[in-house]
Amino acid sequence: MERLAGKVMLLWGVRRVALAIAAGAFGALALPPFGVFGALFISFTLLVWLMDGLASHPQSALLARLRSAFFLGWLFGLGYFVAGLWWLGNALLVEADQFAWALPLAVFGLPAFLALFYGLATSLASLLWSDGFGRLSALAAGFGLAEWLRSFLATGFPWNAIGYGAMPIPLMMQSAAAVGLFGVTTLAVFVFSAPALFGTRRGLRAGLAMASLLFAAHLGYGAYRLTTVDTTHDGTGTIVRLVQPVLDQSRKLENTDRAEIFEEHLALSALPPQAGERRPDVIVWPETSVPFILTENQDALARIAGVLQDGQILIAGAVRVEYAAAGTAPRFYNSVYMIDSNGQILGASDKVHLTPFGEYVPFEDWLMDWGVDSLVALPGGFTAAATRSLLTLPNAMTLYPLICYEAIFPGEIGSDIRQATAILNITNDAWFGDTPGPYQHFQQARLRAVETGVPLIRDANSGISAVVDPLGRVVTGLAFNRKGVVDSEVPASTAGNWDSAAREIHQWLILFSMFLIAWIARRGLKSATN
Repeated sequence: MERLAGKVMLLWGVRRVALAIAAGAFGALALPPFGVFGALFISFTLLVWLMDGLASHPQSALLARLRSAFFLGWLFGLGYFVAGLWWLGNALLVEADQFAWALPLAVFGLPAFLALFYGLATSLASLLWSDGFGRLSALAAGFGLAEWLRSFLATGFPWNAIGYGAMPIPLMMQSAAAVGLFGVTTLAVFVFSAPALFGTRRGLRAGLAMASLLFAAHLGYGAYRLTTVDTTHDGTGTIVRLVQPVLDQSRKLENTDRAEIFEEHLALSALPPQAGERRPDVIVWPETSVPFILTENQDALARIAGVLQDGQILIAGAVRVEYAAAGTAPRFYNSVYMIDSNGQILGASDKVHLTPFGEYVPFEDWLMDWGVDSLVALPGGFTAAATRSLLTLPNAMTLYPLICYEAIFPGEIGSDIRQATAILNITNDAWFGDTPGPYQHFQQARLRAVETGVPLIRDANSGISAVVDPLGRVVTGLAFNRKGVVDSEVPASTAGNWDSAAREIHQWLILFSMFLIAWIARRGLKSATN
């Protein structure tokens, strides 16, 4: 290991660049659908040794060292994000005649931007770099802070945060309930980096002991919650039906097929329950599943009323239109409707966090001059809701709606989650085809259930649709690209989960501790060299 570490540290030029990119790309194997947990141990071990190579030139000016460290982290991030997000380009191929030109921007441009955060992480770490296990703490603190910033700067996009690689199964998801995604990310980077100590030996015992303790606590807390938290249901709770129509996205964009698409949803909704099972109380359709403006189409509401049995409720994704005043342009919202068996709209909730370039164009006037257009067909795109509205059903069940990629943002869930019976996530991942995208999206939505202690009801056009309990376990679901319906009782929420404020405090305590360890180690190194 020492010989290998030495060779990595001494790499320069093209070989160093290639290894940094390859190390990041290899780490993406830890993400769904692959879930190769050990890949990030190799990635971060290589990154530490590459950082050691920079630190071997202490005579370099501070600005030069920061620049080199930033470039190294950026290369690592470029590899990680290209390998983990290449599938975003598939959305542009749905209407290739209009948007194929933007394919390089999706496959390489966005990863290049996101990689800036990893460049920030390594440049911060370089300020506190030492020759023992303290440098692992510096790297962990840098990545923890960078991932937190990535969750909200420039509208935020915390997709595939490093912490997700440490939580592939429910046993390893439970730590998120105590320290949140970014707390897990910080601790995970330390653990993933620990094998690098075999290459330099300094701080080996202490570093491995700390990493082993953290990993054991991660698994132990997971085992404790899975064996002590009661999520059983008694068969008297609300039965929800998930409708997964598996409609090709190009078909959804065609105006000529709307009636047939609508009837397909209705036909699936009307299927009888399995023998001996109760009929569903609530039926859920995916995001933008209703191909009409419901408030302007009474026939569609009448058809819904004709299919629903007495007392049943339909929860459906649809476009909502609002006219501010006569003669003004309408405003469109990506919404979820609640409709009863009489065809009456009981409530609606609009999407708060819109997707840049998919639902609105940032700096629209300026970008339009350069020919950049929205990927949606509505003039002017969507309007973001000012606040999120919870949906309370007639049976007192309260749903916390997260539309599409809102489910990837831990910060989108406020304190009002305590009022919710379940999180409702409707989405349409058909844009991304049969790629890793839908699997990654599903894993991140599951983590919101674990963090909050509230079960998840998730319905996706092409999948993955599932009911997930508060511990991240799938109660029942439909595999990707499997057309059909599935009925399930909604599990109860768990009591005693840390709230968002507590998780945030724990996250910052972890970050502070890592920075403190790195600072002490750095001070010790300076004292030893003086």
